[in-house]
Parts: sequence; structure tokens; C-alpha cells
Amino acid sequence: MSNTIYPWQASAWQQLQLMRERLPHAILFHGAAGTGKADFLEAFAQSLLCEDVRPDGHACGACGSCGWFSQQNHPDYRRVRPEALEDEPPAEGEEGAESDGGKKGKSTKAPSKEIKIEQIRALADFMNISTHRQGLRVVVLYPAEALNMPASNALLKTLEEPPPGTVFLLSSNSLDRLLPTILSRCRKFALPMPDETAALAWLKEQGLADADSWLREQGGAPLAALAQSETGNRDDLEALLQCLAHPSVDGALRTAEKLSKAPLATLVSWTQRWLYDLFSYKLSNSIRYYPRYQKEIAVLAGKVHTANLLRAIKNANDRRAIADHPLSPKLFVEDLLLDYTSCCT
Repeated sequence: MSNTIYPWQASAWQQLQLMRERLPHAILFHGAAGTGKADFLEAFAQSLLCEDVRPDGHACGACGSCGWFSQQNHPDYRRVRPEALEDEPPAEGEEGAESDGGKKGKSTKAPSKEIKIEQIRALADFMNISTHRQGLRVVVLYPAEALNMPASNALLKTLEEPPPGTVFLLSSNSLDRLLPTILSRCRKFALPMPDETAALAWLKEQGLADADSWLREQGGAPLAALAQSETGNRDDLEALLQCLAHPSVDGALRTAEKLSKAPLATLVSWTQRWLYDLFSYKLSNSIRYYPRYQKEIAVLAGKVHTANLLRAIKNANDRRAIADHPLSPKLFVEDLLLDYTSCCT
């Protein structure tokens, strides 16, 4: 792990240091996905556990505590996140793994995208024993909206009666997907979206060609832009945009067949950005996400009725809430594209 933060987070880091003298028991960091919130939390967690914190608030990187942290085995630190975000699959005997006659078996279940109640309950022993370095215990949890309902309720009980000497650092991409009671028990701390200049400079340092286009398509989120570029192609995005640019029932059905195995939440996000561009162009002749499709967007904006466009935007927003749990991925994509087609033709 690294205690490095991103250039666009420097001001937020300085503001955070003002809270250290009277540290809340729970801080909820929130901001757009793909801007480095998880790395920011890890850096702050390491600094809270560091035994020789630098004047700027960063961990020293050299003490025994930092050594443990860098090896991911600090006894006073726990990280809670969905199984799908873990670097390694569950070990044999753990949930999600199978065994056969004492031999290692390959999991037949996809890694969970939820934070489950068992993960929250597992924190109980950790919080009820003495710290190993006579300092704080730190729990990092992200993304908070991945908490399923039982896990949310279990975490709420802990936040209502926080154990002494324990700090919770939570991160969320979407505050409106969290229980209001959890929000009320955390100090909220906004992490900024980087300005375009800083984001482009960082992407170019990473060697990304066509950085401006990638950044626009990911809504200005540089880490998301870099991750998307590393997939090696834009095939899924281009297939979707071609369908949205030239809406038809046949095109919607063909595209749904092609994209049925693509990440559904990502498809919905791309569609939402297209609809934003369409609405923005209709009102002000401006485009944010897909300027290379300006010609097609201009044609559609001249034909679509505002009320129909607003309906398409609302329907896409509703679908985003269920994109992680569809009954049938193919039918989900068909419904998404057919609804768009009916609104925009």
C-alpha cells in the first residue's frame, strides 16, 4: 500500500488535518467514482496508525506500524469491502469457496458485490481487544453503498455505540443510496472532482494517449478513464453509442444481444451520459461526454420532444438502481435500449 495521494486531493488532505485533534469516530468521504477516494482513505488510515507522522500529516513510511501497514497485516487495521474487489478469491473453507474430499475446489459462485453482515460481525472481536501499539484502531469500509440491508443495520448499531479508540473511515460514490441513519452518525467529508487540467496532466504522466477523449467519456474521473483505457478497446462503448445515435427497434435488439455480457451498471452509466449530452445540446448546444458524436446528437436533439427526453432520463436513473441485480442481463439491456428508442424516435 502507498500513502501517496493524488495531486487534486492535496487541498482536501490539508483540510482533513484540521480534524485530527478532535477526530470523529466515523468519517464518511464522498465524491464521484473513479477519483481516488479509496486510496485517499488508505493513506489517511496509515497516517492515523503511524508512530512518527510527518508535519504534513502523511505517514512516515519507515516506522514499525508503517511496515505492518505496507505488508497489509497491521493488527489494528481492518478493511471491509465486497469480495469482488478483493485481490484474491476466498480461501478454501471460506464463504464462496468449495471443497471436495479435502481438496481445493474452484468456486462456482461469482464474487459478491455486496458487503455482507458476516463481514460487519467479524469486526466485533477486533474492536473488543486491546490495540497492539497503544494507539487507534482503524476500520476502512468502501463503497458504503455496497452494504446490504442486514449489514447496514449491523454497522448502524456499532456507529450508535462506537467502541473507544476506534475510527471508521467510510467512502461512498452516492450518498442517496445510504441509510439516513448511517449518514447522521458520520461526519461527512467531500472529496473533489479534479479539474480538467489536473486530471489530464496526471493521465498524460501515466502515458495515456487520447487522454482528453477517455476523460470526457468517464465524466472527468481520471482513475476511471485510465482503468477503461486499460481494457484495450472501446468495442462495447462504441456498439452502445452507435445504437443510441441511430435508434431503431432492430438495432436495439441486435445491440442487446451483443452487450448482454457487458457490465450492466456501466452500460446504464454510459446511456445516462448520452442522455445528458442530448438534453444539454437541446437546451444550450453544448456537449460534455461525447463530442465526437456531436453531429448525431444534434440531429436527435432537433427531433426529440423534451418531455420524452426527460422520461428517458428518469427511466435510465431508475434502471441504475437495479442494474446490479437483474433477473436477466439480456432482457435488461433490451428493455433499456427499447425504452430509449421509444422516447427518441
